[in-house]
Amino acid sequence: MTERTPLVELRDIRVAFGGVHAVDGVTVDLFPGEVVALVGGNGAGKSTLIKTLSGAHPADSGEIFVDGNPVTITSPIDAKRLGIETIYQTLALADNIDAPGNVFLGRELRTRFGSLDDSAMEAATRKVMARLNPKFRNFKAAVRSLSGGQRQSVAIGRAVHFNARILIMDEPTAALGPAETAQVGGLIRQLKEEGLGIFLISHDIHDVFDLSDRISVMLTGKLVGTVNKEEVTKDDVLGMIIMGKLPGQISKSELEELHT
Repeated sequence: MTERTPLVELRDIRVAFGGVHAVDGVTVDLFPGEVVALVGGNGAGKSTLIKTLSGAHPADSGEIFVDGNPVTITSPIDAKRLGIETIYQTLALADNIDAPGNVFLGRELRTRFGSLDDSAMEAATRKVMARLNPKFRNFKAAVRSLSGGQRQSVAIGRAVHFNARILIMDEPTAALGPAETAQVGGLIRQLKEEGLGIFLISHDIHDVFDLSDRISVMLTGKLVGTVNKEEVTKDDVLGMIIMGKLPGQISKSELEELHT
């Protein structure tokens, strides 16, 4: 059996702020068509780890590989060139402009006369949204008027249009209702089918089990472990998050404590 090459691998990543090791020797990887959930309590280091991949905060040491090749990521521009896009919880949308304007924000298309090519940007946005969310119709409205699920569609559409292969999604269903959460889940499954790899940062254990293939748990800057979702229970993962113990290491009394 041929061994697959990860789409991306972060190997022995270390980040310190002063004397505090926010990320302490963490290794995680991600394959095409896979969702890896990165979970842990506040201060676990998951956001800092992912910032090393997005270029927001380069690591002090360690290596990053894309398609098996070592890469250097010192800025978000480096990340984007490698097909790595980040969709933050805040979505970074400009509320006063429409969906096409947001998809091409900072990368606007222009006519040969130098003016904004609104028709070309709308046509490209309609094409990518037809692929992601065929029911999306609000191409002329300012995005402030869109639902949370529609806003996520626009943010994802922006990443996908610019050929992202690796998506970092930070709390994608935070503050969404059940219907919108289901819509975003559908978008994630669509991206998986297209072969994208997704790092999913979430505090919602239900989202994690609904959407991920593997779960990497961090605690106080270290990796507790990475498990296959199908092989563990929610209690197993909670034990990793709270107690730093791998499945099978938690006693019955400790398990009961998780529910008190």
